[in-house]
Amino acid sequence: MIIIADGGSTKTNWCLLNESGRKIHFNTEGYNPYFATTEYITNSLRNNLPAHLELDKIKEVNYYGAGCSTEANVKIVQKAMQAVFSKAKVYIGHDLLAACRALLGVTQGFAAILGTGTNTCLYNGQEVSLNIDSLGYFLGDEGSGAYIGKRILRDYMRGYMPSKLQSLFEDTYKLSHEDIFDNLYNKPLPNRFCASFSKFIYDHTDSPEYTRQVVEDSFTEFFHSLVIHYPNYQQYTLNCVGSVGYSFRDILSEVANKFEMGVGKIIRSPIDDLVHYHLVLSPSLSR
Repeated sequence: MIIIADGGSTKTNWCLLNESGRKIHFNTEGYNPYFATTEYITNSLRNNLPAHLELDKIKEVNYYGAGCSTEANVKIVQKAMQAVFSKAKVYIGHDLLAACRALLGVTQGFAAILGTGTNTCLYNGQEVSLNIDSLGYFLGDEGSGAYIGKRILRDYMRGYMPSKLQSLFEDTYKLSHEDIFDNLYNKPLPNRFCASFSKFIYDHTDSPEYTRQVVEDSFTEFFHSLVIHYPNYQQYTLNCVGSVGYSFRDILSEVANKFEMGVGKIIRSPIDDLVHYHLVLSPSLSR
């Protein structure tokens, strides 16, 4: 049996291919090694993987994860996966490569992630050929859920939201300024905390004078800070994976049009297309 998984900072989508070729999908939390240790990932997997999963029968694990961009980070995840899937051959790749393979298959082009975090690259049909560092939620990640969430938190704490939304936010989350600071500076996974508030924007698109502008500003900054710095970016189409890009795809398309960039494939999760890549487009990778 083979497992293919795509792990973001918030959620991991898994697909098990059993002996009969049946696909079994399940989810766990995300495991970004910038925020999660080997011990944390191991314990989380043991507690959250489906009880019916026959770990000893799994021969191969192809895991693509957020934060798996350095040798040290790959080792953090590799050790955890090997501890849980002890009989399997484990491959750890970056979630940006998963996005490329899901969005573009074996053709060259431009790929982006707009989820909890942000990433972008040019892809040559096999590997990432150029990547401008998104710098993470603290310094960058323009266009991401964390970026939008930080804007919402700032506006709420400073009283800049329209009064109706200010009251709705307060009633929904019941967070004091001290609670927010505690989550940002003292508790784990502050990027996930920030990104969780992008849902508030999605749930209240009936106030477009504010909510739409927040998203449009975020995507505009995504282009200014990242996309336009790729050589001849207008020759490519914008292909994107991630919950934020997908949920606000209409606004993303409008912003792309302003920068004279065509729009290609926009999907919420890469897992189905990633499975297709491994089984059909490049089956030699999964053996």
